[in-house]
Amino acid sequence: MAYTIEQVKELIKEYPDFPSEGILFRDIFPIFQKPEAVECLANHFVERIKALGKSVDVVVGLDARGFLFGPLIAIKLGVAFVPVRKRGKLPGEVVKATYMKEYGEDVFEMQADAIKAGQNVVIVDDLLATGGSCKAAETLVKKLNGSVVLDAFVIKLAGLEGHKQLTAPVYALIEC
Repeated sequence: MAYTIEQVKELIKEYPDFPSEGILFRDIFPIFQKPEAVECLANHFVERIKALGKSVDVVVGLDARGFLFGPLIAIKLGVAFVPVRKRGKLPGEVVKATYMKEYGEDVFEMQADAIKAGQNVVIVDDLLATGGSCKAAETLVKKLNGSVVLDAFVIKLAGLEGHKQLTAPVYALIEC
């Protein structure tokens, strides 16, 4: 069965009061139970990226859910995929960026040779909330003299205004 993007959106499940009371958790994993839905999601992001009218050299995926669809998007675009990982998970020389989470500081890292000067980058992740993790990824790209042309998400929590932290244009499949 071929999926439309509207059908993909309908696969996202909501869990009230998870992981704590007052939180409405949106679960993207049901999408990955349907290969055709994953294909539709990846194709949708590829279309949005191509619509920018800018060349893209690298897709960066954020630890860990950005790893689920980032490589698929990169393959479809014919470009490199680069992971951004939590501190201590990557071998070799790395660049680092610190960001704030709801419970304190965390550190993202990227291999120092992963992006070349002048390359155009799209950052992908499942969720844009406060913007801290994506802002750290933008910082890593800039440290390597790359340029972020789009930050792309499955879900954007509009009330948290995370997009205001970011320098690149933001696209989200769903805003809630």
